[in-house]
Amino acid sequence: MEATKTKLVDYRVKNGVATFELTFETANCYTFEMMSEIDAAILQARFDDNVHVIVIRGAGEKFFCAGADINMLKAVTPGFKYYFCLHANETLNRLEQTPKLVIAALNGHCVGGGLEIAMACDLRLARKGAGKLGLPEVSLGVLPGTGGTQRLARLVNKSKAIEIMVTGDLFTFEQGQELGIINRIVDAPNVDGFMDEVQKYAESFCPPNRASKAVGRIKRSVQSGAEVPFESALAIERELQQQLFQSEDAKEGLAAYVEKRKAAFKGA
Repeated sequence: MEATKTKLVDYRVKNGVATFELTFETANCYTFEMMSEIDAAILQARFDDNVHVIVIRGAGEKFFCAGADINMLKAVTPGFKYYFCLHANETLNRLEQTPKLVIAALNGHCVGGGLEIAMACDLRLARKGAGKLGLPEVSLGVLPGTGGTQRLARLVNKSKAIEIMVTGDLFTFEQGQELGIINRIVDAPNVDGFMDEVQKYAESFCPPNRASKAVGRIKRSVQSGAEVPFESALAIERELQQQLFQSEDAKEGLAAYVEKRKAAFKGA
């Protein structure tokens, strides 16, 4: 297992899964510095052929991430706030468009900008009873400005998204699952047990279990195709399919099917 310790994001790789652990000492809140490290970690995972899945978690057991550091926002200029939000948007867009599956492991409360980070991931797993979700920015007189208004409206219907944001109410992981925000709830005795389950789940999308290149292109087709006209989305799908048809894993998958055996994928 590789490990690289940075100031605010602990980046490590195990069995094809890169884990980003947010480590800010107060509620894993993010600053420009942390978001810059997240951005760098995304690029590191993108370029590493041995990384097939990305998992994002918070340090400790109380918070996944409580959003942007309010003390920082209070101290900086309006111009800094604008570019801070712009950079955060660009970083989460990069995460969303990376053709590798991204899983948010919600080990604790996931509110404000923390939920915005989680919504930029492809799948969200939560530890049962570990925390709550919500976008309470309205109580500060602002809106969820790191993609929250747009991504929430795409995960749930527009009316429900507006209701969640204008009330600013927090809700349970179970309610989040009913809304379609949370994919799975894991009943684990502690955070270590939860993360063990998340690791196993993430590894199920890595070679030899899955054709990880196909997993990544499915993700890319959905994320890119959902934002363009239908005919353009079909063109994206065709191009990605053509890339996969030329892959070694597609040849292996087709051969295994014909030979009635389990495929041994290599991520190539």
